[in-house]
Amino acid sequence: MTREEQQLEKHFRDLARTAYQRGIAVFSDFLNLNELNIFQSLRGEFSYLETETFGGYELAERQIAVFRPEAPVFYADYPVKCLKVTPLNAKFAEDLNHRDYLGAVLNLGIDRACLGDILVEEDAAYLFCLERMADFIRDNLIRIRHTSVYVEQVEAENFHYEPKYKEVSGTVASVRLDKLLALAFNASRSSLTGLIEGGKVFVNGKLVTSNGYEPKEGDLISVRGMGRFRFRETGGQSKKGREYVILWRYI
Repeated sequence: MTREEQQLEKHFRDLARTAYQRGIAVFSDFLNLNELNIFQSLRGEFSYLETETFGGYELAERQIAVFRPEAPVFYADYPVKCLKVTPLNAKFAEDLNHRDYLGAVLNLGIDRACLGDILVEEDAAYLFCLERMADFIRDNLIRIRHTSVYVEQVEAENFHYEPKYKEVSGTVASVRLDKLLALAFNASRSSLTGLIEGGKVFVNGKLVTSNGYEPKEGDLISVRGMGRFRFRETGGQSKKGREYVILWRYI
């Protein structure tokens, strides 16, 4: 374990202790997949608390960790806000991508841990951030590349996100992680083995390093640098005894 990972474990334990001693809900900053995996591995230590993660919407990759006593002094809302970013003049707007939006926000001097996912749509982008940073971003994010933009806060009840996905189906000799990855990304198993053993594959937010791991129907599988897909279901066997599977690859 690296020094940074040890420090993160200590930080989680400190947050849990604060929640328990003060009887209040305590929240971390946004965590990436590796950091979320460390949190998941420690949740057994915090059985005296209610723990969960939250990123603003169902499929959020970056999420905060939540530590809450069973009977808190008061119930606090998640300190996560959603900001909608739209061009002031759509006619002259550039074709902006995720990197453009992220770079513009980071250039304001904001730490990455204050930012959640960024969802880029055709005519707008939705940015999740910690509540304490929402007003600052709204007031100071006025341009992305050469495009002038307008930022407004979107209330949770008004935010509706339908993820886009491509259905991928085929047969596999057995329902193993490496075989599902090969089907999802149309690649050979040998080319993906290094990703699994190299700690870049997560199932429902938990790191998995075994090629032979057997995902369950409904599991969300994330591969750093490649994307995510959900193992929807199996559909019986072929005449040759191979398993027929259906995946949803998010795009």
